[in-house]
Amino acid sequence: SLLAMGAFAPMSANAAGPDWGIFEGRTGSLLHPVIMGGTFMLSVSAALKGFQYRRQRTMGGEISALKKTLPAFSGSSLTAAITAAETAEEVDNALISKLKAAMPIQIQIDELNAERKELSSKNLRDNHFAQGSLLAFIGTAFAIEGPLNTYARAGKLFPGPHLYAGAGLVVLWAAAAACVPAMQKGNDTARSLHIAFNVSGMGLFAWQITTGIPILQKVVQFTKWP
Repeated sequence: SLLAMGAFAPMSANAAGPDWGIFEGRTGSLLHPVIMGGTFMLSVSAALKGFQYRRQRTMGGEISALKKTLPAFSGSSLTAAITAAETAEEVDNALISKLKAAMPIQIQIDELNAERKELSSKNLRDNHFAQGSLLAFIGTAFAIEGPLNTYARAGKLFPGPHLYAGAGLVVLWAAAAACVPAMQKGNDTARSLHIAFNVSGMGLFAWQITTGIPILQKVVQFTKWP
């Protein structure tokens, strides 16, 4: 493609320009794909933590809804209420049957409580925020570094799918970050937009990697160490 051919033109293409040293060689050229590959993995990790935190945050409503379906009982738990009803002086078989029929719901509630406790122990909110912030910084920095490296070697840029996807990805990261203040105030629309921007960004990022593979092959072909 024009992007791949131009980005790795013979070194004479930039002979009239300044000497960028190692930044023009294979080391500088490989820095961009290596870092961005790591950044993609970081984006996957941040996304997983974000969805886990969303799960943790919304489980309270699910648990409350299930509790409302339980029959009224006295005691610290449904199991204790069943035991008390079975050992009472006057056994109420209808009540016992009603309480036992609710045990699957109680088991589901207990499982959800255990899951929420486990998720809470992972400090998902802070880890998601930290990884998202790091992603925005490193991703933006190396989205700029890539074109700079191309310019250092070729003396010009070569617009194409890889460059356009990178620019769009930075815009999506910025849009997702812009939603955070409203999210912190409990705005569900902002949360939905934040998720939409990041999911779209991950899809674009994955596709961008495929457009970068031919460019990486040209790096190996036309550059030398260091």
